[in-house]
Amino acid sequence: MLSLVGVSCQQNQPKIDKSATTASKKATNYSKNIIFFGNSLTAGYGLSEVSNGFVSLIQQRVDSLGLPYKCVNAGLSGETTAGGANRVDWILQQKVDVFVLELGGNDALRGIQPPVSIQNLQAIIDKVKAKHPAAQIVLAGMEAPRNMGKTYTDAFHDMYNKLATQNKILLVPFILEGVAGIATLNQGDGIHPNEAGNRIIVENLWQYLQKVLLPS
Repeated sequence: MLSLVGVSCQQNQPKIDKSATTASKKATNYSKNIIFFGNSLTAGYGLSEVSNGFVSLIQQRVDSLGLPYKCVNAGLSGETTAGGANRVDWILQQKVDVFVLELGGNDALRGIQPPVSIQNLQAIIDKVKAKHPAAQIVLAGMEAPRNMGKTYTDAFHDMYNKLATQNKILLVPFILEGVAGIATLNQGDGIHPNEAGNRIIVENLWQYLQKVLLPS
């Protein structure tokens, strides 16, 4: 596995890619929103088409099942947990039924200590619960680069489990499972997933999202 695992570090021209909310023609009525709040991984950095990113691919799956959810891409390249805690208020002005939180990779790149990241992620979760108490929250776990040392990587790994447990929210253990470190599934930088990698991310997420979206 590469020394940089499951991180998303690009910062050039960071902005929310609104085009990633485009839905397929199959859906006729969206009454609910899934907000994907993350960094360049969510934003689909480096892909030839935004429609190849996992948010748009999940929208296609949701539409194929006739579910009334619009997938909103609120990914921002270069975002840290601190940046996310500051930005989330603006995102929460819209309707939120499901909130997928994918942040932390850039904290690991910067060597930010896990207790600080935990505090920021908890602040985001608290704001979501306060503004949209009925919203379901899904936390997407990441892994720190191995070159940060075992003490750091273990603490970074554990912080997602702790947050999920204490907040009673769904946890995707590692959103880049089966993708990180595999050259054929990543772009030239070895960090950001390519189109094939994004298709695997969809499967990683769907295992948990379907528990929220599909009627029992």
